[in-house]
Amino acid sequence: MNFLIIVIVSYLILAVVNLADKFILGNMIPNSRAYTFFVGVLGCAVVVLSPFFLVWCGWKILMLNILVGALFPIALTFMYRSLKIGDTSKMITLVGGAIPIFTVIMSIFILGEVFTKNQWLGIVLLIVGTIIIAWLPNKKTFWHKISVMFGMTDDNPKKGIIEAILAALFYALFFIGTKYLYSVQPFWSGFIWIRLGTLIAVLTFLINKSDRIAIFDSFKNLMQGKNKLLFFGNQGLAGVGFVLQNYAIALGSVALVNAMQGIQYVFLIVLGFIITIFKPQAIKEDISKSIIIQKIIAILLIGVGLFFVAK
Repeated sequence: MNFLIIVIVSYLILAVVNLADKFILGNMIPNSRAYTFFVGVLGCAVVVLSPFFLVWCGWKILMLNILVGALFPIALTFMYRSLKIGDTSKMITLVGGAIPIFTVIMSIFILGEVFTKNQWLGIVLLIVGTIIIAWLPNKKTFWHKISVMFGMTDDNPKKGIIEAILAALFYALFFIGTKYLYSVQPFWSGFIWIRLGTLIAVLTFLINKSDRIAIFDSFKNLMQGKNKLLFFGNQGLAGVGFVLQNYAIALGSVALVNAMQGIQYVFLIVLGFIITIFKPQAIKEDISKSIIIQKIIAILLIGVGLFFVAK
């Protein structure tokens, strides 16, 4: 399968997952750490493939696998907390717009990646397009502008912005780490070992009594009616999208894969727009004329950026 097709399909799937995440966090599992726990535990279902793909990697690489895997739930927790505060497409865009910036810097200094002029132009256009998607200017104070820009209604918007940026930083560290690990061990073996690190990290959530209570209460809620079908179905989709995204990283440049994340936000905008029209109470997205124009410009930039990355 073509490298670009893998990336595009993965981001389409993850866009659907993001929309479902917002609904689940708002209606079924309001505690972000509880949701992160379930996502981390379910992600380890891949261990069923261990007899076929898992190989011993040595103690040094094993410890690095576990460390990198532990970064994922940290990033998830920050992202879910920011999602609870702001508009879905805008908050995910903030996280996704910052990830490629961090990743490009890290890939150059840590992995020693080198990009062509066309790739640099494509990366810049993709990042600019992603940032424009989130731009909603306002005439009041700086933090008020930022909070409105990202659709925030919380009393502490600064905290939400910081959490979104921290999510992007930990995601970037996670992706840089996985790229290195996939270069020194087989893909599926590395993927399984990294998931083990994620499992160990989320199991520590059970140590804190308040988190433990939230997790057990959320589990009871998940098992009611159609809740479990939505949650487990969404996590199944998330698993497919995550595997495809990681496989694309293993095949190509981690910076380019993350820069192309703007494609996910294009899908997210389209899906959010459709849902808002037919069921506005499900996901509250702003679809005014000026915002539609703004997002069309951003989508064009992302499209041109994708062209140069693929050239």
